[in-house]
Amino acid sequence: MAGAPHPGSRKRVPKFPAKQMTILALCRICEPIAFMSIFPYVYFMIQDFGVAKTEAMIPVYAGMVTSAFAFAEFSSGVAWGRLSDKIGRKPVLLTGLAGTALSMLIFGFAPNLPVALLARALGGLLNGNIGVLQTTVAEMVTVKEHQPRAYTIMPFVWCLGSILGPMLGGALARPVRNYPSIFSPGTIWDRFPYLLPNLVCTAIVTCGVVVGILFLEETHEEKKYRRDPGLEAGKWILAKIVGCADKTAKCEKANDMDEVLSLLSEDEQPPGYRTTEGSPNLPSTPSPEPQEALDLNDIHPPRAKPAASKAFTRQVVLNIVGYGILAYHTITFDSMLPTFLSTPDPSPGEGSAWALPFKFVGGYGLNTKEIGIVLSVQGIYSMLATVFLFPIVVRRIGALGLFRLIAISYPVLYIATPYLVLLPSNLRMVGVYVVVIWKCTFSTMAYPSNAILLTNSAPSLLLLGTINGVAASTASLCRAFGPTVSGFLFSAGLKMGYSGLAWWCSALITIGGALLSLIMTDEGGRMDNDEKHDEDQELGFEDHILDHNALDSAIAAAEPRSTNRDDEMDHLIVK
Repeated sequence: MAGAPHPGSRKRVPKFPAKQMTILALCRICEPIAFMSIFPYVYFMIQDFGVAKTEAMIPVYAGMVTSAFAFAEFSSGVAWGRLSDKIGRKPVLLTGLAGTALSMLIFGFAPNLPVALLARALGGLLNGNIGVLQTTVAEMVTVKEHQPRAYTIMPFVWCLGSILGPMLGGALARPVRNYPSIFSPGTIWDRFPYLLPNLVCTAIVTCGVVVGILFLEETHEEKKYRRDPGLEAGKWILAKIVGCADKTAKCEKANDMDEVLSLLSEDEQPPGYRTTEGSPNLPSTPSPEPQEALDLNDIHPPRAKPAASKAFTRQVVLNIVGYGILAYHTITFDSMLPTFLSTPDPSPGEGSAWALPFKFVGGYGLNTKEIGIVLSVQGIYSMLATVFLFPIVVRRIGALGLFRLIAISYPVLYIATPYLVLLPSNLRMVGVYVVVIWKCTFSTMAYPSNAILLTNSAPSLLLLGTINGVAASTASLCRAFGPTVSGFLFSAGLKMGYSGLAWWCSALITIGGALLSLIMTDEGGRMDNDEKHDEDQELGFEDHILDHNALDSAIAAAEPRSTNRDDEMDHLIVK
């Protein structure tokens, strides 16, 4: 009986933080819209700069523009993660959004390639939101039951932004040429033909900054109890909107009570709010006057922050390396697929040089419109898979099992993709969409699974910002090298007669990721330690209250005393 579970002792699972996750999503969606909006027109932008001597050099400079952001983000990711551990998550997230707005504005006014590269690099330096965002989600979601739902929201938002961004950039670029009835030649829109989409993106990101200032709550374990003037202004605005600004006593009392209770966790609410039983009033005993005002910031005394050297445990390092490998080969797929689809078929005379199964050259020869349709289908399916497929699968086999399954299956995808050119003409597009759906299914489930594993393996929430900062920097470095290396291999493969060379080299990288996933584990991290600590506390409380062995011993010890007293009384009565 000792230590038996007590129905009322288990901690109630907190509600899913839907409101704050929605606000965080509104802030997050601004970045993919801004980031992806340049891809439809970056080719023509480089062309207008006049730096490329031949058309074959334009993709090289376009890749430099893309890589500038990733390299700069790599160099600053760790610093932003550590800074978020010191000053909180909210200031860093808002600074990253403001940096994105500034870089987009400069990018729109860029008159030449160096300014465009500087603008993209500035955006990467000021934006450390990838790692800090994952840390914020981890601090919002404190139980494993909510993780599958929480870690699908941000990828869904990114997929939505990756659809809206290219549509926005493609529609608003070169407005004088595309909309001559509205935008006249000789105006600022003619001098800076790519300013309009960047101005719109800057306005969208600015709205995200305002939403974050007014409504996003701090999630840092120690910094979330400090005063937030922006959040207070947001509450005041909401009070005005909902009609709670009549300053009646009831409304003021409700607002004050909500503010106090928001500073108290569920386990530390005053006794009067835990039960309907009140304490008896004792008018004869006056309550002493408090010597100083109550400081709500002292409700949760700050805990000692673990040493940074203890942050990178074996499992944390394995998860970060796995994240980097995943980022590398997925960005190579994303960068090679449009090139693969646009590469024309070889002439009939070149077919004799083939030596299957490895030596062959081919492509699809699709135009930009057809490629855009394929990429749009990719984005739409990614959203559906993120929302509906991932939560079901991860609940059945767990984050570790899902990540291992995908990592082991990834090599087959990269080995098979170049062979699509060998399909009959009536099945070639079917094969493309099969591969696109295959790739999207894997990526939409691999990234959230890795994020859950990394979050759970962290030894402490106080170190999570640093850990995610290192992980984000690692992924950024891999994404910076991925397109360059794969582009070089793709070009070399076409010259040597092996169009699958770049794909098969990426398959080798995925094999390393598969082997790494086999030695990963999901035990011994922060979540397991917290659950074990809570269970030990609950069992200790039950043993203290319901220790039947101790009760039996006390009764047995009391029985001889009671028997002796009864014998003495009988003896006195007889006398």
